[in-house]
Formats: sequence, structure tokens, C-alpha cells
Amino acid sequence: MLRRLAGISLACGILLAALPARTARRPHYGGTLRVAMGASLNSLDPAVAAENAEEAAAKEEIDALIYERGKSAGAWELTGPFRISEWQPGKFLSLAANNDFREGRPFVDSIEIQMGRAARDRLVDLELKKIDFAEIPAEQARRAAERGIRVSASQPDELLALVFVGGGSGAAGEDARVREAVARSVDRASIVNFILQKEGEAAGSLLPQWSSGTAFLFSTAADTAHAKEIWTQIAPSPKIVLGYDSGDALEQNVAERIVVNAREAGIPLAAQAIQAASNAPANAEMDARLVRWTMPSPHPADSLVNLQASLVASGVADPGSFPGRASSKEVFEREQFLLNGYRVVPLVWLPHVFALSSRVRDWQAPEPGRNWGLADVWLEGDEQ
Repeated sequence: MLRRLAGISLACGILLAALPARTARRPHYGGTLRVAMGASLNSLDPAVAAENAEEAAAKEEIDALIYERGKSAGAWELTGPFRISEWQPGKFLSLAANNDFREGRPFVDSIEIQMGRAARDRLVDLELKKIDFAEIPAEQARRAAERGIRVSASQPDELLALVFVGGGSGAAGEDARVREAVARSVDRASIVNFILQKEGEAAGSLLPQWSSGTAFLFSTAADTAHAKEIWTQIAPSPKIVLGYDSGDALEQNVAERIVVNAREAGIPLAAQAIQAASNAPANAEMDARLVRWTMPSPHPADSLVNLQASLVASGVADPGSFPGRASSKEVFEREQFLLNGYRVVPLVWLPHVFALSSRVRDWQAPEPGRNWGLADVWLEGDEQ
């Protein structure tokens, strides 16, 4: 009997040792969540569209905090988890918790949002514990982690692609061999490993592997020898101009890398900065441009319908019937259809990366189509 009791005691001791020394605290209310963003918004009017992609994305996140999607065509309604308490256009926004929110009061009392903060300044603010939350460029994720900053990343859901727009010399728009030569010269591995610091995935398809399950069937390998062979068959040899967003450091670095890759294959390609507000698909001075596209949904068919619509609107792809609830086979075949002719050349898939202070609890990186879940986080301690 004593031996049996001793065995039970030993088993209980092992079980207790396996339990965490400190259990997680229960969420509690209170505190101010301090946020910094790069965009400077001069209007929060739902009817006013932002003029560039960065501002549009920032406005979407703020709208999700103060509004809620209605039933009429997905329009925003003023019933969100927070209410505006102070607004300084382009500089600062303060939000107070909405006690009457139908899904329950947020945990934090308020959110303070600083605008127009460069990525470097956001990281410094986090190190100095001046802010609690900021989205940072994917290529800075490793550096931030090495500096002791908490980093959270979503699934890779933003595509950076090279799109031939048919301007410039006109050769790229008329001759598929020109586009194929450029596409085959691109070294995606070097973009991921060196420019992105391995925070991303090489892309050969229009949907990531985690979503479609078939991305591995599309090649991402560079083929400089084949690119050079194709180019020698093209006469006269046209000069290709690749445009990139003048305010996007990542796009500039990627464009410069593509130029190096192309020239290794004997292709005279040059990079040219363009204004972000210039959303026109074609430009008289460029043959191609780098574009970013974020998945609106984790469902592959829904996302591909959205991307196809964007390409059709830009004059890059031909319209075609494609059901929103397509099968995996139909999704794969549509990707092949859109990639034929090399008018769209996927380069890399990027995650959305977030940096957080140590006092933020219950944060989860959003999936495609979701906004920052700041109404669900709570703050531990009182770091000021």
C-alpha cells in the first residue's frame, strides 16, 4: 500500500513539474494602446478615397476600428468598437472605447495613433517603449527581432510582381519572347535571401502555397542561360524600362536586382522611379512596372477572381468566365491562363509584419481580408 501511495505521489510530482510555473493572467480592461503608422491621413470621411495604396490601407484599418460593415453592399456603419475623441488631420488620432458596441466593449480604454512615422522611427519608438504597436516592412523583421522587439507575421499574402504594361519601346507588349527572356532572368532566391532577409517566399504563381496548395507546380528558378538564348533571337535588341514606386525602398531594391539579373543575360533593362499616385497601367516611358497585390480572402478562388479583375482593369489580362467558387483544378487552370504570355511575372510573396511591445496580449496576426484585431487585445502592466 505504501509503495502504491509512493508511486502516486511520484506521478503527481512529475505532472506538477510539467505545468507552467505561471499561468496566463485573465484579460482585464484599461490602458491606452499606442500605435504608430507610416501614412498621414488628412481625412477620415468614408466617402473620401486615399490617393495611394499606403494611405488606403491605413484608412481601411482605422475605419475598421470606428465603423462596422453593414448589410448594404458591405458599406461601413458608425457602430464600431471605438469612437473618435480627438483628430488632428495628418498627425494624430485618438479613439475611445465604445461601451455600447454590440460585440462587447473593447479591453483597452483608448487607442492613440501617431501618423507619418517612418519605419525606422517606428522601430526606435518601440525600443524606447513609446508605442505598443506598428506594422513594419517585411524586410526589417529579422533586424527588429535581433534588436529585441516582438515580431508577429501573417501568412505570406502580399504578392510583389512584375507586370508588363505595354508602354515604352512597345517591344515587350508585342513580343512574348521579350517578356519571357526577362522573366527567366529573374533570380527570386536572391531577392528573398538578401533583400527580404528570408522573410518571404519566392513566387512562381498567383496564389501562395498555403492557400492554393498548387504553387509548387509553378517554377521559381532563374534560367539565365535560356534567357540569354531567347534574347539572341530578338533583333533589333530593344531597351526595356522597368518602373517602381519612388517612395518604396523595397521596390527600388528589387528593381535594381532585376536590372542586374537581366544584364547578366544580355538584356538592356533599366529601372525608373515613378510616382506612387500614378496608378495608370500604361506609361509612355516604361514597358513594365512592379506592383503589389494583397489577397482579399484566404480562399484561393475568391482571391484569384479579385486579382483577375485588377489585371483586366489594367489592360494586362483578357477577361474570361471564372466562377468565384471554382474547384482546385479550375483555380490552377486559371492561374496558368493568366500567366501564359508572361505579362504577369510573380516575384515574391510577403507577409504582413507587426512589431509589438511586451505589454500587448492576445494579439493575432490577421488573415487575408481581416483588419488589425486591436479591439481584442489587452494590456498587461503600465509601461509609459
